[in-house]
Amino acid sequence: MKKLIKYTLATIIAVGLINCTGDFEDINTDPNGISNESLTQMNNHIGGSFTPMFLNVFNVTPAWNYQLQQNLMGDVFSGYLTPPTPFAGNVNNMTYSLVDGWNGFPWADAYGSVMPFVLDIKNAVEVGGDEAGVKFVHLANIIRVSAMHRVSDIYGPIRYSKFDDFETTGEYDSQEVAYTTFFNELGAAIDGLKQFENDAQFIPFDMSALNGDIAMWRKYANSLRLRLAMRVVNVNPTLSKTQGELALNSDAGFLETTDMVINTGFEHPISVLSNSWGDTRMSAEMESILTGFNDGRIERYFTPSADPSLPGEYKGIRMGIEIEAKGQYLNHASVGSLVDEETMQWMTAAEVWFLRAEAALRGWSNAGNAKSNYQSGVTASFTQHGVSGVDSYLSDNTSTPADFVDALNPINNIAYPSDVKIAYDNSGTNEDQLEQIITQKWIAMFPDGQEAWSEFRRTGYPKIYPVVVNNSGGKIDTDIQVRRINFVSNEVNTNGANVATAVGYLNGPDNGGTRLWWDIAGSNF
Repeated sequence: MKKLIKYTLATIIAVGLINCTGDFEDINTDPNGISNESLTQMNNHIGGSFTPMFLNVFNVTPAWNYQLQQNLMGDVFSGYLTPPTPFAGNVNNMTYSLVDGWNGFPWADAYGSVMPFVLDIKNAVEVGGDEAGVKFVHLANIIRVSAMHRVSDIYGPIRYSKFDDFETTGEYDSQEVAYTTFFNELGAAIDGLKQFENDAQFIPFDMSALNGDIAMWRKYANSLRLRLAMRVVNVNPTLSKTQGELALNSDAGFLETTDMVINTGFEHPISVLSNSWGDTRMSAEMESILTGFNDGRIERYFTPSADPSLPGEYKGIRMGIEIEAKGQYLNHASVGSLVDEETMQWMTAAEVWFLRAEAALRGWSNAGNAKSNYQSGVTASFTQHGVSGVDSYLSDNTSTPADFVDALNPINNIAYPSDVKIAYDNSGTNEDQLEQIITQKWIAMFPDGQEAWSEFRRTGYPKIYPVVVNNSGGKIDTDIQVRRINFVSNEVNTNGANVATAVGYLNGPDNGGTRLWWDIAGSNF
């Protein structure tokens, strides 16, 4: 919190000084005070703009904002968490009646607290005239891509490449154009930051566990490039392989033992939602997979049910069922100690190992061995959460996800539709091996439901249970599930002509049943 206050005060001081007139500065400069020149030398005119970006890739406070940006969208559609609360009379996102008043928050957070501050940094660097300031532009672009690929993976077309020009700021990119721009910006940052690897000027402004280490930021950017390269593999295999191999062969390297975690200074919003408000609980899929696998991470991820009829059980809730009142399922398993700290996870080293495992499965150069990378990913996740027993876990070739049994209503019972196992099977088909990789990646990325939802839509793994109640009016297929979120009402009302153009970039109507550009039905190979 002290760090946040320091940055905020620096921003206020900088803005105040910029707004002063020239005469005021000439007449009233305090020789013992902080001058514009001193502020510029300390880069505080730039550094203060990083704070809102760090705090809004995932909005960290207030918790209800995160609930609408992430929890009632990616967290539920991914099969991570399910609310026991029957919001709006149980006619809500969980039953596929998408709520416009909720679903605009990812857009508002990005365009209110990320995109404008990247532009501020670019303008400040340009006005300052210091060529070394370009490092701040590269760093800002890395954060911008971190935020905006998530926004694009929710809605599809976004306002991005033309945002910085007032004349074109309202115009949308197709998702294909947006992703091409993401790759260009990440590539420029990875290359451009190399000369600054020993530069310490970002240290005071870096709220991440990378602590201002530019070499580590290059690793993160390169890891992000691999994530996005894999995202487009089914729609454009050539682009995917080109970008993936650029990452795999880059001298920047990858996150291998360090996780990209932001030190926010605020209580984790999921802790508030789960432990204070009782608004989110373990999902049915988490119960099926973690209990079926006898996965030791369950003790970090969740707290056993408080219901005395379920002593010591990790009991989840199936999404999209009839819930009459909050008290029905309230005492099911809540979220565990992994959200006890004032941090926010952007990317884990485990995820990167699983990306490399899939790259190896696809035969990309310098990707290594699929099985070895898979085992490194599982090991990294166990290490991250301080869980023992990884060797015996990786050798388990019999355990499979458990069928789900609803503790209160048997109509919600369902068999898990796969016998995916833990021990890596090189003899399996490519689809079999990919299911193993993505299932373990899904476990390891928790609680980032947005990324897990994107990977489920891309690959179909792991298997997510269909809803029992579908209130979409035919817009969303129960079996195909939610594919995107419709454009936000504020954009439709104030930027209608450009939204109409954006709708033309889609492969169907502007609703939750239309697939994104990279979301291709059928085989993954």
